[in-house]
Amino acid sequence: MQGYTVGTRLRYRLTLATGMLECLCFAGVVFGYASLVFVLKEEGYFSHLCDTVPGTNGTLNSTDCSRQDERFSLVFTIASFLNNFNIVNGYLFDRFGTMVTRLLGICLYTTGTLLVAFSSAAFSELLFPALPCIAMGGILLLLTNMQVGNLFPVHRSTIITLYNGAFDSSSAVFLIIKVLYEQGICLRSSFLVMSICSIIHLLRTFLLMPRTHIPHPLPQYYTYGLNCGKANTYNVEQFEKMRANTPPAVEDGTEAQDSAKVTSFRSCVLSWFFLWHLLWLSIMQLRHYLFIGTLNPMLNRLANNDPDLVSQYTNAFAMTQVCGVLCAPWNGLIMDRHKGKPLAPGESEQEVDLRSSSLSLFLTSLQCLLFSVCATIPLLHLQYLTFVLQVLSRSFLYGGNAAFISIAFPACHFGKLYGLVMSMSAVVSLLQYPCFALVTGTLDGDSFYVDIALTFLTLLVFIHPLYVFIHCRKLTHHRALNAQTEAANGSKVFETML
Repeated sequence: MQGYTVGTRLRYRLTLATGMLECLCFAGVVFGYASLVFVLKEEGYFSHLCDTVPGTNGTLNSTDCSRQDERFSLVFTIASFLNNFNIVNGYLFDRFGTMVTRLLGICLYTTGTLLVAFSSAAFSELLFPALPCIAMGGILLLLTNMQVGNLFPVHRSTIITLYNGAFDSSSAVFLIIKVLYEQGICLRSSFLVMSICSIIHLLRTFLLMPRTHIPHPLPQYYTYGLNCGKANTYNVEQFEKMRANTPPAVEDGTEAQDSAKVTSFRSCVLSWFFLWHLLWLSIMQLRHYLFIGTLNPMLNRLANNDPDLVSQYTNAFAMTQVCGVLCAPWNGLIMDRHKGKPLAPGESEQEVDLRSSSLSLFLTSLQCLLFSVCATIPLLHLQYLTFVLQVLSRSFLYGGNAAFISIAFPACHFGKLYGLVMSMSAVVSLLQYPCFALVTGTLDGDSFYVDIALTFLTLLVFIHPLYVFIHCRKLTHHRALNAQTEAANGSKVFETML
């Protein structure tokens, strides 16, 4: 049994390490779109939308490419929307398990990279199906990897946020493609290599991932993959039902009834936790997506269309995205800081997790507000600070989103709830395109007033951490009252006996 345990732990660690590489190198590449746009413009994609503006008073003719920028923005809007509109993916993951979900994701991802590889300036419209396929395939890889945190219960939130940070950092892949392009490596070769790498995803699916799900909490000697023999393999829905039928030793009758209520998917969706969390995610995600989608035209405006300066700042933005994998685990450490400490009498583990998450939610909200303020100020050199705050906020945002859902709701609904909240926030993110159209049209390319409006809108996200904090305070107060009541009743019984 000792050798069996050692082999199981080795498999856990290999799954963790390879999942990290998968998220870091492939899953979130679409968010390096600003670097890809630079290459696509050099290749002449959508160049037919640029117009020559005749000079006035003897000045030289100029080129107006606002329609080209708008078309690139539309591609990213569709890709980011479908990246998040994954309620079907969440249901698919909960219903059919890891293997089916990953095979679908790999097919989509490979299709997208092949479409980019065989696109050209003459077939620019291929970007419309290509980028969404890459985005949807990437989010499916992330969705199936986040359950790996269940293999390491003490560091569960840290691993979930680490994977989400790696997802953010993978946007640097398009920076690498941009640098290779400047060194003479064509766009087609780079994307063909990415397509071939899908073989690695397939091998990992069959060798280092479960067929169904990884349950939480983890059963003893749980294993998965090929040649798992008589291992303890579970379907997560069956495992949750088994837990529901076994009354916890530390819960009283009221808490047990509350646990039974939250197992309903409908009650989860209609809870204030879910609704405030949806608002929290939607507003901040809209702010980030609008910034990424408009980064190239914004840099062109601030740099007076100097291509070398725009390339320099685009590279700087992409390099900061690499740091997402370093920033995200700090959020997980904040949420896991209580692990291993004894619980107070009558205190549940979920209550402690929620209390830790309130600080994480607040810090994420504060970072987004500071990022939005800096992005509003039209100073080119200030954008370096904006890039740093953006990657901090974004790495905390998505890791905290997944970790909060795993804490506040039952594991059997994780895929559906994660898919639903991402899908509904994706609908809100569609507002980025009319915002961009407003900037390029009515506001003549100046996004100052739109940025001001979004900064004020960001203030609403502080409602969520405040609500979670108040909820935890009420639970603590209720527990204290119960303890006083029990103490008073005990005293009365003692006096009666005397």
